[in-house]
Amino acid sequence: MPGKPPFENPPFENPVLPGCHPDPSICRVGDDFYLVTSSFEWFPGLPIFHSRDLVHWRPLGHVLDRPEQLPLDGVRASGGLYAPAIRHHDGTFFVVCTLVDGTRWSGHFVVTATDPAGPWSEPHRLEGEGFDPSLFFDDDGRAWLTATRLTGRYKGHTEIWLREFDPAGMRLTGEEHVIWDGAVRGAIWSEAPHLYKIGGRYLLITAEGGTAEDHAVIAARADRVTGPYEGDPRNPVLTHRHLGLDQPIMATGHADLVETARGEWWMVLLAVRPYGGYFANLGRETFLTPVRWEDGWPVAGPVEPLHAMPDLPEHRWPAEPSCDHFDAPDLAPCWNVRRTPRKHWWTLTERPGHLRLRVRPESLADTDCPSFVGRRQQHRDFAAFTALDFVPADEHACAGLALVQNEDFHVRHVLGSNGLQVVRREQGIDTVLAEQPAPPGRVYLGVEARGQSYQMRYAVEPGRWQSLGDPVDGRLLSSEVAGGFTGAYLGMYASSQGHPADGVADFAWFEYMPL
Repeated sequence: MPGKPPFENPPFENPVLPGCHPDPSICRVGDDFYLVTSSFEWFPGLPIFHSRDLVHWRPLGHVLDRPEQLPLDGVRASGGLYAPAIRHHDGTFFVVCTLVDGTRWSGHFVVTATDPAGPWSEPHRLEGEGFDPSLFFDDDGRAWLTATRLTGRYKGHTEIWLREFDPAGMRLTGEEHVIWDGAVRGAIWSEAPHLYKIGGRYLLITAEGGTAEDHAVIAARADRVTGPYEGDPRNPVLTHRHLGLDQPIMATGHADLVETARGEWWMVLLAVRPYGGYFANLGRETFLTPVRWEDGWPVAGPVEPLHAMPDLPEHRWPAEPSCDHFDAPDLAPCWNVRRTPRKHWWTLTERPGHLRLRVRPESLADTDCPSFVGRRQQHRDFAAFTALDFVPADEHACAGLALVQNEDFHVRHVLGSNGLQVVRREQGIDTVLAEQPAPPGRVYLGVEARGQSYQMRYAVEPGRWQSLGDPVDGRLLSSEVAGGFTGAYLGMYASSQGHPADGVADFAWFEYMPL
């Protein structure tokens, strides 16, 4: 009918958490929803968010925010913290996760808190192989842990296993049960298991097909928690693999379900928004899509850029400021560093109103914790700017702006003893793309990205921006080029590039905005 609104409720825009927020897991407590995502090698680890309408989320902080909680030292790029799951039971929040390829220890662990904003406990390590653990609290008082492991039967073959979990002793007990290994013969990467009890039956939700364009959501159910599980005859429940590579949303999978107080069901899941070809610089993001039920099976998708709002009172939070003036006692939740910091190489107090970074030998090319404070790229088109006070101590010292995918793929827009440089690191090889002398004193550095064109800018007087070099091809910041599982980060950086160091770099503010 002409003039009919396209949505019964006002629409919301996907993703609900833009930028690198993969593997979402959600729980509801009363009218409040809490969500955690993977963080890999970045610290603090496991960001946690709060919402009252499933659409608008505010950061509460991080589950792992103390260096002593978790050793990310030396973890490879895209190693670290994989696929957390959050559940609430008897007044306690549980987050279970896997540390992958740790240099001190690896494996599953669980942390708890009575307040999701923290403090969270020290990790309790759990036995068992694999990754993607999840907890399920049954209505008979028993609790169970599911996880995924490789079998070696063929490339990519995995199986889902189940063991009872003792919340009092923080340990696994009893017999192990293998409950699933894929919806189809020859399935690969059956993973991301979550268990629910709905209508008296046990529902298993998994992912399948790998986390690229063949990603999918799978459903199975059983009369007993230990199985046997029968697959949904219409599996996959949700996928975009058949829609072609030109879709705005791709790689849908790794889902978790939640029921609202009004009886609606919703699914949070990861997906990507490729641009400039099939390149996902933003990484895997958190999306929201409704779920309905047919014959006891969940039905969902496709995931759309716009959906009707959940049947919940809209609850917006105060907007996060676009510019951080570094006048708070601690770094804002958006900021991360690479791996666990063992030295306090940044400060907000030595020069109030500035973020001060120590110039240290560690660099972005090292599997270490360099002096880099970064945030996620969250938009295809964006601008970021900062103001830098820095006097290089020698020809090795530099400081400025960096855009990072990993040790071998990043871009540095820095001030050194010879002035300003734009340096591209691709496949582990540095190439100086542009140079410009700079007068002493404060310098302003920026980047403007429009699609895969990243233009570096600078100014020596506020607002009088000039381009430095030609635009950089941003595809090197995508995991499709660089490998791994994360999106691009950008932020402030200082280093003496492997040489003995002294000195500091002061950043007066950092502004990030969509264009």
